[in-house]
Amino acid sequence: MTPADLAELLRGTAAKVLAERGLDVSVLPATLTVERPRNPEHGDYATNVAMQVAKKAGTNPRDLATWLAEALSAADGVTSAEVAGPGFLNIRLGADAQGVIVAKVLEAGAAYGSGDALTGKRINLEFVSANPTGPIHLGGTRWAAVGDALGRILATQGADVTREYYFNDHGAQIDRFTRSLIAAAKGEAAPEDGYAGAYIVDIATEVQKQAPGALELPDAERHETFRSIGVELMFAHIKRTLHEFGVDFDVYFHEYSLFESGAVTKAVETLKDSGSLYHEDGAWWLRSTDFGDDKDRVVIKSDGNAAYIAGDIAYFQDKRARGFDLCIYMLGADHHGYIGRLKAAAAAFGDDPDTVEVMIGQMVNLVRGGEAVKMSKRAGTVITLDDLVEAIGIDAARYSLVRSSVDQSLDIDLELWAAATNENPVYYVQYAHARLCSIGRNAAEMGLSSQNPNLSLLTHDREGDLIRTIGEYLRVVAKAAELREPHRVARYLEELAGTYHRFYDVCRVLPQGDEEVTELHIARLALCDASRQVLANGLELLGVSAPERM
Repeated sequence: MTPADLAELLRGTAAKVLAERGLDVSVLPATLTVERPRNPEHGDYATNVAMQVAKKAGTNPRDLATWLAEALSAADGVTSAEVAGPGFLNIRLGADAQGVIVAKVLEAGAAYGSGDALTGKRINLEFVSANPTGPIHLGGTRWAAVGDALGRILATQGADVTREYYFNDHGAQIDRFTRSLIAAAKGEAAPEDGYAGAYIVDIATEVQKQAPGALELPDAERHETFRSIGVELMFAHIKRTLHEFGVDFDVYFHEYSLFESGAVTKAVETLKDSGSLYHEDGAWWLRSTDFGDDKDRVVIKSDGNAAYIAGDIAYFQDKRARGFDLCIYMLGADHHGYIGRLKAAAAAFGDDPDTVEVMIGQMVNLVRGGEAVKMSKRAGTVITLDDLVEAIGIDAARYSLVRSSVDQSLDIDLELWAAATNENPVYYVQYAHARLCSIGRNAAEMGLSSQNPNLSLLTHDREGDLIRTIGEYLRVVAKAAELREPHRVARYLEELAGTYHRFYDVCRVLPQGDEEVTELHIARLALCDASRQVLANGLELLGVSAPERM
């Protein structure tokens, strides 16, 4: 019996109990919550449903809990149900009922963790979207790891996810990048507002290889040559770096195309016609305060040029025209103001603001020996994705970035994450997987298989702990998708690894020497196979490898 099965049983039982006493059944929520109590001595699972609904139904919590306990105790698979405190209900399941969790994992295999909550929903997930003016910095690297993991998690719940990279190849930053390349090609220092670093020199050199004599061209032609080739070279580097990091996109969308195609002009005219824009001080303003923004936003500046939000507005329209039900934007810590303006833009088009969802990620810092790491070998003052991977490897980089909520700033201790010790969270989880693979190999050498196990024999406390932890995986993944929080999966995997290690310390899985093979050995082998499968599935969602040997 999985937690979901128990929740369904609990709801059905509660509905019957209320109906038999002439009480209001409609007060029951669609899904009841059952949780593992902090103290295992209180039971396998606990619920506060009686305290939630008793008064609404017309009774008191402890009476309702008592009626539920009597009814549940008679249900198949339930060993006992006891009332605690003002109306908590503690539930114990039989070993055979809990063993169903193991059987379901082994049957589903790599698909275990899938759900259907988002089936039929088309989601555009835009992340990284770093400017093509330099290598990906740590903030973009965090979004690369988190965004890729979130895309995988959303897909497990049935969503049709399109991973999209918005390439900001239009505007002032591209002009500064181009002027920096030209200065480097001339052997001059970077402009005061430009970009520095060895990568600028490398790109400038490559531009001249591809376009000999570019420096001798007339100013406008020279600028365009360095711009077009330089941006393409920078973008190729970004794409290559992300691919090596295990992150690929379905769509690379160029901001420049919105201006070339006339999409920006069309979007602006649509908003003018609807009255959502007004003219003041020579500029055109979006009435974004009408839709909850903290101030109105300039869309067309007084000099006639489009403000940055003009591209955002046209881009949102383009996404909706492509049929996306939900547009998730993953933006940096300095983009908090975009939440209001993007939702306002949606509303101005007569769209539902909830089709826009903005996630804001906080800063990332690297630490070595207690001191902040501030300088990059290639990019000057900006620490890059390549720097992080070089220091701790891809798996540790991805795991360290996903492991914490994006709402929190993050310090990554390079010495900790490079260490092959249990203090290193990714090593701890991967080692548990490798250990389980070793058991599988040893079992195969003995000719043992986990097929047709008698799972009712798994009655040891440590076995029960491990089974119930495995049983939480479905709920963890579903919640991670619902709340857009991949870190929940990482933290769960650490809990599962720890629970497995504690099981392994006291429950011998394979026979030793001339010991006869028993049904308990086979049942424990099945439990190990299920544990390994869930660890592998969870690591796959995070884009982290599940090594068979370490």
